[in-house]
Amino acid sequence: MPREPDDETSPDQLAGTTHPRDRFAFFGHREGEEAFLDGIRSERLHHAWLIGGPPGIGKATLAYRVARMVLDLHNRDASRLTSLGIAEDSRTARQVSAMSHPNLSILRRAPATDKKGPSATIQVDAVRKTLGMFGSTAADGGYRVCIVDSAEDLTASSANALLKMIEEPPPRSIFLIVSHAPQRLLPTIRSRCRRLLLRPLADRDIRSVISSMGEGWAAPEPLLARAVALSDGSARRAFELLDEDKVAYIDKVTGLLNALPSKDDKGILALAESLARKDADDTYELTLETVERWAGDRIQAGAHLGAARLAPLVEVCEKIARQAREIRVFNLDRRPFILELFDDLAEAVRRTA
Repeated sequence: MPREPDDETSPDQLAGTTHPRDRFAFFGHREGEEAFLDGIRSERLHHAWLIGGPPGIGKATLAYRVARMVLDLHNRDASRLTSLGIAEDSRTARQVSAMSHPNLSILRRAPATDKKGPSATIQVDAVRKTLGMFGSTAADGGYRVCIVDSAEDLTASSANALLKMIEEPPPRSIFLIVSHAPQRLLPTIRSRCRRLLLRPLADRDIRSVISSMGEGWAAPEPLLARAVALSDGSARRAFELLDEDKVAYIDKVTGLLNALPSKDDKGILALAESLARKDADDTYELTLETVERWAGDRIQAGAHLGAARLAPLVEVCEKIARQAREIRVFNLDRRPFILELFDDLAEAVRRTA
C-alpha cells in the first residue's frame, strides 16, 4: 500500500506520492517546457505565467521545474539549454526541496497546526508577506521566483494584492501562477500573464508517472489499465483509482447508466439509499464524477447528431450540476436527488435516441 505523505505541510498532497517540488522526472508537456526554454534562451522570459489545465496533470511539477532552472541560471549557459532539468543533488535543487532558497517564495494555503486544520484560502497577509521578498535585490543578482499554487485558493483581497505586484514587476522577477480554472481568475491578472494551457496527459505518460513513484504503487495490469482509462488524462486521478473497490463501484454505476432509458429501479433505489448516509461523502462525489464522465462521453459520441438533438442531455447535465451545488451548500438529502437524476437522464436518453 502507498505510504502516508511525509510532508505534513502540504495539505493538497496525495498520500504516498512525491510533492511536485521533489519531482525531477517529467512526462509530457514538451510544448510547455519549450515555451519556457525559448524565453530563457532569448533572454525574453515573460515576468508572469498562468499555467492552466485540469487538476493532476503536472502544472505544479512544471512550475517547480521552471523555478529550479531559473534560480540556477547563474551556473550555466542559458543560450545552450535543451531541458529545464537540473541535477537532483545540486545546491539549488536541495534548497528548493527544503523551501529554503532565498530567492523563492511559495503562495499556498496555510498548513495545519496542532490547534487547527489547513486554511481554506490564501490570505492577503500571506501574499503581502511573501511578496515582500521582491522589494530587495536577489541574493546572487539572479531571478526571484514566486509560485502560486493554486490561484483558486486566492481570496478577492489576496488576488488584488498579487495583481499590484504583477502590474509593476521588479526587475528579474518571475511569477508562476498555477490554475485549475484560469477562466475564473481576475481578468486583470489574466491579461498580464502569458497563458500556458497544459493538456491532459497521454496514457503512456500517466503510466510513466505511476512507474516513477516506485514499487509502492505497483498494481495488476487490469487494474492499472482501468485506472488510466478512467483518469481523463490526470495522473492524480489515476493514482486515486488504483483501488479495486473504487473501480468496481464506477463500473456498477456506469452499468446503471448504460442501461438507460431502461431503469433498474431496485439497483437505483439501493444506490440512492447508500448515498444518503452521512459517511458516504466520498462515494457520493465519485458517483457524480462517474455521471459527469458518462454524460460527457455520450455527448461527444453523439456530436454528429447536432446541438438540437443533444440539447435534452445537455440541459439535464446543467440541472444536475446546479442541484449538486445546492445540496452541498444547504446539506440537503441526497436520496431524492439521485432518484430524480436517473429519471431525468432516462428521459433525456429517450429524447436523444
